[in-house]
Amino acid sequence: MKEGYNLSNFGYTFPSYLIAQRPLEERDQARLLVVDRKLGTFKEGVFKDITNFLKEGEVLVLNNTKVVRAKIFGRKSTGARLEFLLLKEIEGKGRWEALIKKRRRLKLGEEVVFEGGFKAKLVEKTSQGTAILEFSPPSIGSFIEKYGEIPLPPYIKEELKEPSYYQTVFAKKEGAVAAPTAGLHFTPSLLKEIQCKGVKVVYLTLHCGLATFRPVKTQDIREHLMEEEYFCIPKETASVINEAKLHNRRIIAVGTTVVRALESCAQEKGEKPTVIPGEGRTSLYIFPGYKFKIVDALITNFHTPYSTNLILVSTFCGLELTKRAYLYAIKREFRFFSFGDTMFIG
Repeated sequence: MKEGYNLSNFGYTFPSYLIAQRPLEERDQARLLVVDRKLGTFKEGVFKDITNFLKEGEVLVLNNTKVVRAKIFGRKSTGARLEFLLLKEIEGKGRWEALIKKRRRLKLGEEVVFEGGFKAKLVEKTSQGTAILEFSPPSIGSFIEKYGEIPLPPYIKEELKEPSYYQTVFAKKEGAVAAPTAGLHFTPSLLKEIQCKGVKVVYLTLHCGLATFRPVKTQDIREHLMEEEYFCIPKETASVINEAKLHNRRIIAVGTTVVRALESCAQEKGEKPTVIPGEGRTSLYIFPGYKFKIVDALITNFHTPYSTNLILVSTFCGLELTKRAYLYAIKREFRFFSFGDTMFIG
C-alpha cells in the first residue's frame, strides 16, 4: 500500500469544544478561511465577504436538497422504545432502508408500533449494518411529517430549537437525511449580492444519505465502499456550467456533495470537459490521484477525521496544505463540523 492511501493521513486531533453545538444567529457571520492552492497561503475573513473572492462570469453551484424528518421512534410489543433513521424508500412499496439504534434488540419478523396507527416489520438485516422495514400502511409521508424529527449528526449534543436552522435557505427537493452544510452559511441577501456581482448561481440536487455518516475504516482508503446517493442535474444548470467552462471561468462548488454530483456527470469530449444533465445514483468516491474535470474552487466546512469528505478535500487541496489549514484553524479556534465555520479553497 502506498503511503498516500494510508488512513492515518486523514486523522487529526482537536479540542472537543471546537465542535459547534448550535448555529450562529446570522448565518453569514461564520468565519471564513481562504486557502490559495497555488501560493499555499491563508487569509481570514467573514463568510458574508465571500463576494470579494468571486468574479463576474463565474458559476456558483448549490445543492438544493432538503432534509426530511427521517428520525422516528417506535415500540416493540414489550414496550421497549427504539430509534430509527429512515434512509431511503425501496421501490415505493412501503419498504424502507433504515438505521436502527441498538439493532440487535429487534429480530427478523418482529413488529414495531408507531404513532398514528403505523406499524413496521423488520424483514431484512443487511451486511452494511442497515435494516429493511416494511410499513403498514405503506404510505408514510404524513406520518413522517407529523411525528418525525430532523436527524442531527451524533456530535451535536444540544437540542435544535428551530429545525429550519439545519436547512439551507434554498432547500427545495426533499430526500436528504443530512444537510449539505457548506450551504448553511448563505442568506437570501448574500445570494442576491453575489448575483448582482455577475456571478451565476445555479442548483442541482444530491440527497445526502448514508455515505455522509460512514467513516472510512479500511487502512487502505481505496478499499472503502461508498454508498449510492440520488442526484439530479437540470439541463439549465449543465448549460450554464458548460458555457462557463468553454470561456475558462471558474466553477465554484458549494460542498462536497456538489463536487461529487458534477464530477459524476463529467464528460471529456471536445475542447473542454462538460457536464451531462440528468438524474441517477452515484457512488463516486474521490481520493488522492483523482483528476478534477469540472470543479475549480470549493466552499466547504471543516470535516470529521477519517471521513470521505475530508479525503475529498485533501484530494482537491493537496494533503499537506489541507493538514496545514486544519492545524491553522485549530490554533485559531475556528468552529468545526456542521454548524461550524467554513473554508474557501481556490
